[in-house]
Amino acid sequence: MPLPPSPTTTIAAAGGGLELPLIGLGTWQAAGEVAHRAVLDALELGYRLVDTATMYGNEREVGAAVRDSGLERGEVVVTTKLRQNQAGREREVVRESLRLTGLDVLDLWLVHWPPDGQARPDTWERFLEAREQGLVRAVGVSNYSVAQIDELIDATGVAPAVNQVRWGPALHDEGVLRAHAERGVVLQGYSPFKATDLDAAPIAAAARAHGVSTRQVVVRWHLQHGVVVIPKSTDRTRMAENLDVLGFELSGGELAAIDALGRA
Repeated sequence: MPLPPSPTTTIAAAGGGLELPLIGLGTWQAAGEVAHRAVLDALELGYRLVDTATMYGNEREVGAAVRDSGLERGEVVVTTKLRQNQAGREREVVRESLRLTGLDVLDLWLVHWPPDGQARPDTWERFLEAREQGLVRAVGVSNYSVAQIDELIDATGVAPAVNQVRWGPALHDEGVLRAHAERGVVLQGYSPFKATDLDAAPIAAAARAHGVSTRQVVVRWHLQHGVVVIPKSTDRTRMAENLDVLGFELSGGELAAIDALGRA
Protein backbone atom coordinates (compact mmCIF):
# COMPACT_ATOMS: atom_id res chain seq x y z
CA MET A 1 0.00 0.00 0.00
CA PRO A 2 1.40 3.44 -0.90
CA LEU A 3 2.58 5.66 1.93
CA PRO A 4 1.35 9.26 2.25
CA PRO A 5 2.95 11.48 -0.41
CA SER A 6 6.07 13.42 0.44
CA PRO A 7 5.58 17.13 1.13
CA THR A 8 6.79 19.32 -1.71
CA THR A 9 8.59 22.59 -2.25
CA THR A 10 7.95 24.92 -5.16
CA ILE A 11 11.08 25.67 -7.17
CA ALA A 12 11.18 29.15 -8.60
CA ALA A 13 13.61 31.03 -10.85
CA ALA A 14 14.60 28.48 -13.49
CA GLY A 15 12.01 26.07 -12.11
CA GLY A 16 8.81 27.39 -13.63
CA GLY A 17 6.82 26.66 -10.46
CA LEU A 18 7.57 22.92 -10.49
CA GLU A 19 6.47 21.16 -7.29
CA LEU A 20 9.47 19.16 -6.11
CA PRO A 21 8.88 16.36 -3.56
CA LEU A 22 11.13 16.68 -0.52
CA ILE A 23 11.92 12.95 -0.59
CA GLY A 24 13.12 11.22 -3.74
CA LEU A 25 14.86 8.06 -4.87
CA GLY A 26 18.51 8.13 -5.88
CA THR A 27 19.55 5.57 -8.53
CA TRP A 28 23.34 5.83 -8.62
CA GLN A 29 24.94 2.37 -9.10
CA ALA A 30 21.59 0.76 -9.97
CA ALA A 31 21.64 -0.79 -13.42
CA GLY A 32 19.53 -2.89 -15.77
CA GLU A 33 16.53 -4.74 -14.38
CA VAL A 34 17.62 -3.90 -10.82
CA ALA A 35 17.19 -0.20 -11.61
CA HIS A 36 13.88 -0.77 -13.40
CA ARG A 37 12.48 -2.82 -10.51
CA ALA A 38 13.72 -0.35 -7.88
CA VAL A 39 12.03 2.60 -9.56
CA LEU A 40 8.80 0.63 -10.04
CA ASP A 41 8.85 -0.36 -6.36
CA ALA A 42 9.52 3.22 -5.31
CA LEU A 43 6.64 4.58 -7.38
CA GLU A 44 4.31 1.91 -6.00
CA LEU A 45 5.34 2.89 -2.48
CA GLY A 46 4.56 6.56 -3.11
CA TYR A 47 7.80 8.15 -4.29
CA ARG A 48 7.21 10.85 -6.87
CA LEU A 49 10.79 12.06 -7.44
CA VAL A 50 13.39 9.87 -9.18
CA ASP A 51 16.98 11.01 -9.68
CA THR A 52 19.21 9.69 -12.46
CA ALA A 53 22.09 11.04 -14.56
CA THR A 54 23.82 10.46 -17.87
CA MET A 55 26.83 9.00 -16.06
CA TYR A 56 24.66 6.46 -14.17
CA GLY A 57 23.88 4.64 -17.41
CA ASN A 58 20.31 3.87 -16.34
CA GLU A 59 18.21 6.60 -17.95
CA ARG A 60 16.52 4.00 -20.17
CA GLU A 61 15.47 1.85 -17.21
CA VAL A 62 14.28 4.84 -15.17
CA GLY A 63 12.14 6.11 -18.03
CA ALA A 64 10.71 2.65 -18.70
CA ALA A 65 9.71 2.27 -15.04
CA VAL A 66 7.96 5.64 -15.05
CA ARG A 67 6.03 4.63 -18.15
CA ASP A 68 5.29 1.12 -16.79
CA SER A 69 4.07 2.45 -13.43
CA GLY A 70 0.62 3.37 -14.69
CA LEU A 71 0.94 6.81 -13.13
CA GLU A 72 0.06 9.95 -15.03
CA ARG A 73 3.25 11.49 -16.41
CA GLY A 74 2.70 14.72 -14.51
CA GLU A 75 2.70 12.86 -11.19
CA VAL A 76 6.41 11.94 -11.33
CA VAL A 77 9.39 14.31 -11.32
CA VAL A 78 12.34 12.83 -13.22
CA THR A 79 15.77 14.41 -12.76
CA THR A 80 18.79 13.72 -14.94
CA LYS A 81 22.16 15.41 -15.36
CA LEU A 82 24.78 16.47 -17.88
CA ARG A 83 28.19 15.04 -17.01
CA GLN A 84 30.97 17.61 -16.92
CA ASN A 85 32.81 16.34 -20.00
CA GLN A 86 29.63 16.87 -22.05
CA ALA A 87 29.79 20.66 -21.69
CA GLY A 88 29.59 22.15 -25.17
CA ARG A 89 27.26 19.38 -26.35
CA GLU A 90 24.24 20.37 -24.28
CA ARG A 91 21.69 20.31 -27.13
CA GLU A 92 22.78 16.85 -28.24
CA VAL A 93 22.84 15.46 -24.70
CA VAL A 94 19.39 16.66 -23.64
CA ARG A 95 17.85 15.11 -26.72
CA GLU A 96 19.69 11.85 -26.05
CA SER A 97 18.36 11.83 -22.48
CA LEU A 98 14.84 12.33 -23.84
CA ARG A 99 15.38 9.46 -26.29
CA LEU A 100 16.74 7.09 -23.67
CA THR A 101 14.05 7.83 -21.07
CA GLY A 102 11.29 7.80 -23.68
CA LEU A 103 9.77 10.83 -21.99
CA ASP A 104 8.34 13.82 -23.83
CA VAL A 105 9.94 16.27 -21.41
CA LEU A 106 12.52 16.09 -18.62
CA ASP A 107 11.32 17.59 -15.36
CA LEU A 108 14.66 18.70 -13.93
CA TRP A 109 18.02 18.83 -15.74
CA LEU A 110 21.20 19.56 -13.80
CA VAL A 111 24.83 20.30 -14.61
CA HIS A 112 26.28 17.33 -12.72
CA TRP A 113 29.62 18.91 -11.74
CA PRO A 114 31.13 22.30 -12.63
CA PRO A 115 32.86 21.54 -15.97
CA ASP A 116 36.63 21.64 -15.40
CA GLY A 117 35.82 23.12 -12.01
CA GLN A 118 34.37 26.24 -13.63
CA ALA A 119 30.85 27.70 -13.34
CA ARG A 120 30.53 27.85 -17.17
CA PRO A 121 27.81 30.46 -17.80
CA ASP A 122 27.81 29.36 -21.45
CA THR A 123 26.60 25.91 -20.41
CA TRP A 124 24.01 27.53 -18.15
CA GLU A 125 22.75 29.59 -21.09
CA ARG A 126 22.24 26.36 -23.08
CA PHE A 127 20.29 24.94 -20.16
CA LEU A 128 18.04 27.99 -20.10
CA GLU A 129 17.52 27.60 -23.85
CA ALA A 130 16.45 23.97 -23.36
CA ARG A 131 13.88 25.12 -20.83
CA GLU A 132 12.60 27.85 -23.15
CA GLN A 133 12.28 25.26 -25.94
CA GLY A 134 10.13 23.03 -23.72
CA LEU A 135 12.63 20.16 -23.62
CA VAL A 136 12.91 20.43 -19.83
CA ARG A 137 10.63 21.94 -17.23
CA ALA A 138 13.29 23.17 -14.81
CA VAL A 139 17.09 23.47 -14.75
CA GLY A 140 19.70 23.60 -12.06
CA VAL A 141 23.18 22.54 -11.01
CA SER A 142 24.92 20.01 -8.80
CA ASN A 143 28.06 20.28 -6.68
CA TYR A 144 28.31 24.06 -7.28
CA SER A 145 29.62 26.51 -4.69
CA VAL A 146 27.64 29.62 -3.79
CA ALA A 147 30.27 31.71 -5.60
CA GLN A 148 29.76 29.67 -8.78
CA ILE A 149 26.00 30.08 -8.50
CA ASP A 150 26.51 33.82 -8.20
CA GLU A 151 28.61 33.74 -11.37
CA LEU A 152 25.68 32.16 -13.24
CA ILE A 153 23.26 34.72 -11.84
CA ASP A 154 25.56 37.61 -12.73
CA ALA A 155 25.92 36.34 -16.31
CA THR A 156 22.27 35.52 -17.04
CA GLY A 157 20.11 37.05 -14.35
CA VAL A 158 18.64 33.61 -13.62
CA ALA A 159 19.48 31.47 -10.59
CA PRO A 160 19.50 27.68 -10.80
CA ALA A 161 16.28 26.18 -9.48
CA VAL A 162 18.23 23.53 -7.55
CA ASN A 163 21.75 22.84 -6.35
CA GLN A 164 22.24 19.15 -5.57
CA VAL A 165 25.14 18.57 -3.17
CA ARG A 166 26.39 15.95 -0.75
CA TRP A 167 24.53 16.72 2.47
CA GLY A 168 23.75 15.33 5.89
CA PRO A 169 23.92 16.30 9.57
CA ALA A 170 27.73 16.09 9.67
CA LEU A 171 27.87 18.53 6.73
CA HIS A 172 25.26 20.93 8.09
CA ASP A 173 26.18 24.56 7.48
CA GLU A 174 23.59 27.19 8.35
CA GLY A 175 25.42 29.75 6.21
CA VAL A 176 25.16 27.53 3.11
CA LEU A 177 21.46 26.93 3.77
CA ARG A 178 20.83 30.65 4.19
CA ALA A 179 22.82 31.59 1.07
CA HIS A 180 20.76 29.23 -1.09
CA ALA A 181 17.49 30.47 0.39
CA GLU A 182 18.49 34.09 -0.23
CA ARG A 183 19.07 33.28 -3.90
CA GLY A 184 15.87 31.26 -4.29
CA VAL A 185 17.83 28.05 -4.91
CA VAL A 186 16.48 24.79 -3.45
CA LEU A 187 19.19 22.73 -1.77
CA GLN A 188 18.99 19.02 -2.57
CA GLY A 189 21.09 16.53 -0.65
CA TYR A 190 22.53 13.23 -1.88
CA SER A 191 24.30 10.48 0.09
CA PRO A 192 22.52 11.51 3.32
CA PHE A 193 23.54 8.38 5.22
CA LYS A 194 27.10 8.10 3.97
CA ALA A 195 27.70 11.71 4.91
CA THR A 196 26.95 11.13 8.59
CA ASP A 197 27.69 8.72 11.44
CA LEU A 198 24.26 7.18 12.01
CA ASP A 199 25.36 6.14 15.49
CA ALA A 200 26.07 9.75 16.53
CA ALA A 201 24.55 10.38 19.95
CA PRO A 202 21.89 12.99 19.01
CA ILE A 203 20.67 10.92 16.05
CA ALA A 204 20.49 7.74 18.10
CA ALA A 205 18.73 9.57 20.96
CA ALA A 206 16.10 11.00 18.62
CA ALA A 207 15.53 7.57 17.07
CA ARG A 208 14.92 6.04 20.51
CA ALA A 209 12.62 8.89 21.55
CA HIS A 210 10.40 8.54 18.49
CA GLY A 211 10.62 4.77 18.01
CA VAL A 212 12.09 5.08 14.52
CA SER A 213 15.37 4.17 12.81
CA THR A 214 18.38 6.47 12.71
CA ARG A 215 17.95 6.68 8.92
CA GLN A 216 14.41 7.93 9.39
CA VAL A 217 15.73 10.59 11.77
CA VAL A 218 18.20 11.77 9.13
CA VAL A 219 15.52 11.94 6.42
CA ARG A 220 13.16 13.80 8.77
CA TRP A 221 15.98 16.22 9.67
CA HIS A 222 16.33 17.13 5.98
CA LEU A 223 12.59 17.72 5.65
CA GLN A 224 12.43 20.03 8.64
CA HIS A 225 15.22 22.12 7.13
CA GLY A 226 13.44 22.23 3.76
CA VAL A 227 16.26 20.31 2.09
CA VAL A 228 15.23 17.79 -0.59
CA VAL A 229 16.74 14.40 0.21
CA ILE A 230 17.34 11.57 -2.28
CA PRO A 231 18.60 8.45 -0.47
CA LYS A 232 19.69 5.68 -2.84
CA SER A 233 18.31 2.19 -2.40
CA THR A 234 17.17 -0.80 -4.45
CA ASP A 235 15.66 -2.58 -1.44
CA ARG A 236 11.87 -2.16 -1.21
CA THR A 237 11.80 -2.46 2.58
CA ARG A 238 14.52 0.17 2.99
CA MET A 239 12.82 2.47 0.46
CA ALA A 240 9.57 2.22 2.42
CA GLU A 241 11.38 3.03 5.65
CA ASN A 242 13.05 6.09 4.14
CA LEU A 243 9.70 7.43 2.94
CA ASP A 244 7.81 6.71 6.16
CA VAL A 245 8.85 9.81 8.12
CA LEU A 246 5.66 11.86 8.37
CA GLY A 247 4.43 10.28 11.60
CA PHE A 248 6.88 12.08 13.88
CA GLU A 249 8.53 15.47 14.22
CA LEU A 250 11.93 16.36 15.68
CA SER A 251 11.77 18.89 18.49
CA GLY A 252 13.69 22.14 18.38
CA GLY A 253 16.19 20.71 20.83
CA GLU A 254 16.67 17.56 18.78
CA LEU A 255 17.18 19.57 15.60
CA ALA A 256 19.73 21.81 17.29
CA ALA A 257 21.65 18.84 18.69
CA ILE A 258 21.77 17.16 15.27
CA ASP A 259 22.73 20.45 13.59
CA ALA A 260 25.68 20.69 15.97
CA LEU A 261 27.20 17.59 14.34
CA GLY A 262 28.13 19.91 11.47
CA ARG A 263 30.31 21.91 13.83
CA ALA A 264 31.93 18.92 15.53
